[in-house]
Amino acid sequence: MIEVLKRSFAIAKKDMHIFYLKGPVVIMGLIFPFFLFLAFMIGRNLSGGHLFVGLTAMTAFFTSTAVGPTIIPWECRGRTFERLITAPVSLTTVLLGDLQASLYFGLVITFTIAVPAMLYLSIHPSIVVFLLSTILAVGCFSAMTVLMSSYPPTDIPADVMMLSSLVKFSLLFISGIFVPIENLPAYGRWISFISPLTYYVDALRHSLGGGYLPLWLDLGMLTIFALAFFLTGSWVHKRVLERRFT
Repeated sequence: MIEVLKRSFAIAKKDMHIFYLKGPVVIMGLIFPFFLFLAFMIGRNLSGGHLFVGLTAMTAFFTSTAVGPTIIPWECRGRTFERLITAPVSLTTVLLGDLQASLYFGLVITFTIAVPAMLYLSIHPSIVVFLLSTILAVGCFSAMTVLMSSYPPTDIPADVMMLSSLVKFSLLFISGIFVPIENLPAYGRWISFISPLTYYVDALRHSLGGGYLPLWLDLGMLTIFALAFFLTGSWVHKRVLERRFT
């Protein structure tokens, strides 16, 4: 297990050097959520807590899902993916390295944005709840990118980005950021429960003394979603591996 982690971290370091400054990553991971938050904030009389939850949730969600979906298509296009899978590492190890690259990017940017926001808005969340929920959420969203990058088996990053953007925007608007879960109609609440982002938003509200669902459920569902995304994504990658080279 230690050897697997060492090899996956080596892959993650390679991904960090190559992909962090790619145009689509910067746009979807940094610039786009900034303007989306401005549209969310301007013209609305929102409390500091509501602004903090919205900013932190959108930052964590978009930054941790910006890198992962494009890594394998780019590597297939550059013919470097073939070298990776013929190296003495398993496909699961490669995917774990890609997950780590998304995880580190998401955590660094989220904490860089969230901590100054706490000070500026005079917000005092429970640090334990905030840290635990953010680490679990960013890990969950990073695992989601493993599944996002699995299909279609293409070497065109734009194809994967288009589908991943459709999924991300669909989840964004049903997850309680713009309209709190308790204010949604009954059918809206049931739909929101299929989104992992819902549980992170609710956990952030728990850190401020609110929350709609039990905190243990929020944290537990983020863990379950993370495992489900990674295991399903790994299975799909193995099923379509040969199609990437035809």
